[in-house]
Amino acid sequence: MKTMEALSFTFPSEMIKEIRELAKKERKTRSQLARDALNQYIQTKRWRDLQMKMAIRARSLGITSEEDVERLIHEYRGVKT
Repeated sequence: MKTMEALSFTFPSEMIKEIRELAKKERKTRSQLARDALNQYIQTKRWRDLQMKMAIRARSLGITSEEDVERLIHEYRGVKT
């Protein structure tokens, strides 16, 4: 079973030089470097999307500040403030 698939990308010449130098410095192949960079992008994108969804949900519940979050946590736990 094939677990990887080849893709082709084009970059400006100046960027290719930086990619080569960074890959050498990091002791990674250019492919590893690209995978790491894209993985970081994907994880950041997922996190931002989740933050946006949760912000919308929080607003719909009337949660507008960190104090509201703290208050709700204390209420849930039965802690008196």
